[in-house]
Amino acid sequence: MTNVVHIEDRIGEPDKTGSEDETQVVRVPRGTGRRLHGSVAHKLGTAILSGEYAPGDTLSGEVEFSKTLDVSRSAYREAVQVLTAKGLVESRPKIGTRILPRSRWNLLDPDVLAWAFAGEPDIAFVRGLFELRAIVEPAAAALAAERRERTGLRIMKDALVAMRRHTLATEAGRAADREFHDAVLTATRNDALIVLSASIGAAVNWTTQFKQRARALPRNPIPDHVLVYDAIAAGNATGASAAMRTLVNLALEDTKLAMGASATSAEAHLSEL
Repeated sequence: MTNVVHIEDRIGEPDKTGSEDETQVVRVPRGTGRRLHGSVAHKLGTAILSGEYAPGDTLSGEVEFSKTLDVSRSAYREAVQVLTAKGLVESRPKIGTRILPRSRWNLLDPDVLAWAFAGEPDIAFVRGLFELRAIVEPAAAALAAERRERTGLRIMKDALVAMRRHTLATEAGRAADREFHDAVLTATRNDALIVLSASIGAAVNWTTQFKQRARALPRNPIPDHVLVYDAIAAGNATGASAAMRTLVNLALEDTKLAMGASATSAEAHLSEL
């Protein structure tokens, strides 16, 4: 039997100033156009990716949802269209909006990745991202070494300079990190690989941010990027592939440590309550 999920059940939080039985509804700030429906889509998307809504659940109706969150019905419909385009939900007359099986989700969409990392991501999902990177990026680095051009090398080198200047603890540094990985894929001159750059870049960005939630980065990964660049610049396809594989594997180990630290921090917080 399909579960009908009411939005109050999912985003309401106990009122810290009242009794435990009272529920304080979290409302989406009012806005207009893309900003408002984007906020609604983010809230729903985050809830779906975190597992608060299970595949097969049916969301409460349009009127009820809009009233609960104090948003217009058009904002709700536009948000649902966003989620539909990303494979998270489908809407049917007389049935409503239903959460689709996880196999239908566009997990490489940059927004979906952002929603996944807004909470505590599942370790299997994180491992899957790194397995994808381990398949794609070493091969891309080898092709980049074989097909490198001066312009692409300059972009990689500038990205490394920016990463050193800003560090990966800043948005500017993480943006440079994304530019580096994007430049490697672009240097392959393979359109099928280049279209993955947004997804790979988003995965790099969110895993890097996640690693720093509970503590500082366990080590400086910039030298790993330098080794990749040096091999590509030298036209060493085998060396570039090996260096990129090492980079991805070490990043996975760093992320596992971060997930462990995050869990320990959460347990410590709960013990203080």
